[in-house]
Amino acid sequence: MLIGPNGEQLGVMSSREAYERAVDYDLDLLCVAPNAKPPVCKILNYGKYRFEAQKKAKENKRNQALHMVELKEIQLTPQIGEHDLLTKANRAKEFLTKGDKVKVVLRYRGRQMAHIEVGEEVLNKFINYLSEVSTVERPGKMEGRFMIAILASKFKK
Repeated sequence: MLIGPNGEQLGVMSSREAYERAVDYDLDLLCVAPNAKPPVCKILNYGKYRFEAQKKAKENKRNQALHMVELKEIQLTPQIGEHDLLTKANRAKEFLTKGDKVKVVLRYRGRQMAHIEVGEEVLNKFINYLSEVSTVERPGKMEGRFMIAILASKFKK
C-alpha cells in the first residue's frame, strides 16, 4: 500500500513501482507499517521527517523532566532535641511544598536499639508536624538499624 506525499492513497503496488514513484516526486520512500497486510509505505522527505521526530522526542523529554518527583532524605536520631526536630521538619516542609517526596530515616546507634519505642515517638511527632502538607506513603518500618518512613506531598509539582 502506498501513500503519496500529500496523504492520498496511491494503491497497492510492488516495492519497485513504489520506489520509482518516490523518485518521480524527488522524495524518499519510507515503510511506516512493515508488519501490516499489505505493508504500508509513504513517500516523504526523510530529512524533514527525521528532524520532526527528533524535535518531538526532545520536547517529550523536556516535559518529562518537569514532572519528575525527587526523593529527599531527612535523617533523625532517637535523642534529637525539640528545636532540632522542628528545624528538620521545616526543611522537610520546604521539600514537600515544592512537590518532592521526603524519606525520613531514623538511625539507631548502639544501645538505642534496646528502646525502639523512643524512636517511634520521635518519628510520629515528626510526621504530625508535617501532617498538613504531606500524606504518609509508607509508615515507619525497621530495616536493620534504621526506621524508614516515606512522606508524599499533597501539592503537585
